[in-house]
Amino acid sequence: MRIGVTGHMNITQDTARLVYQEISQILSAETDLVGVSCIARGADSVFARAVLDLGGRLEVVLPSRDYRERKVKPDHAEQFDEFLRRAEVRVMDFDTTGAEAYEAANDAVLSSCDRLIAVWDGMDSVRAGTGAVVAQARAKGVPVERVWPEGAERG
Repeated sequence: MRIGVTGHMNITQDTARLVYQEISQILSAETDLVGVSCIARGADSVFARAVLDLGGRLEVVLPSRDYRERKVKPDHAEQFDEFLRRAEVRVMDFDTTGAEAYEAANDAVLSSCDRLIAVWDGMDSVRAGTGAVVAQARAKGVPVERVWPEGAERG
């Protein structure tokens, strides 16, 4: 089963723990699990950790060639690099990050998964944001499972 993820980058640490528990429950029912993630901080990385902890394979989609240098903050770099080492990595054909690169990465995730987990507070979002990805998934007929546990917050 190939499961993709989209979600908020700015979840609190308490929310990350709640989300990890819920995602782990969802994924634990799967055999031959492949998780597809852009491994951004927040929801994407919580999902990636759960996939690996459950013995699944991780596929990473990076929006651009300069994504790590331009977007990965020092406090997320070690985890990001670990995920890259443990994953099959696909890099979108963009030199620099931006809305087009994020949209291409989101499309690549959706095009390669059987269903999508959305760590989403349910609010509308900007171009290439979580709400937009959920709408795109639904338009493509990709089943979406929303994860937003009781008490979840954005930071």
